[in-house]
Amino acid sequence: MSGQTPSPGENNKPANTPALIPPTADQEGRDTHRSAREARREERRAQRSSSGTAWVGGVVLIVLGVIFLLQNVRGFTLNNWWALFILIPAFGSFADAWNTYRQTARLNRRVRGALISGCVFLLITAAFLFNWNWGLVLPVLLIIWGVTLLLNSLLPD
Repeated sequence: MSGQTPSPGENNKPANTPALIPPTADQEGRDTHRSAREARREERRAQRSSSGTAWVGGVVLIVLGVIFLLQNVRGFTLNNWWALFILIPAFGSFADAWNTYRQTARLNRRVRGALISGCVFLLITAAFLFNWNWGLVLPVLLIIWGVTLLLNSLLPD
């Protein structure tokens, strides 16, 4: 083969050079889908970084610090201190409600649901922390649940 010249149909490129094949419609569709997916992913990352939910951890630490300070200075006793951890989803719900309201500028179903969830978590935390009578707390929770259902059925999204 060393003395032969390649025929017009043969590929005379070295073996390690990739052949340039024009993209097919299927490949272009996949590339478009991939770039759209990457754009959505970047948008979600930007939303998360600008959402400001990092303050939730700071608020939890401040609340814990105030409780422990009150225990040491005033002799304030907290029997069920573990209930403070229920505040984490409460603050998360409030942060979600705030971020959704900022995005939509409306008090829609998602904002109302997050607000009410945060209030329910706060009520449960208070019931555990202050040893409230669950015979009074459970009816209040049922009333909150009923008001939520009523608001969601009467108010527009």
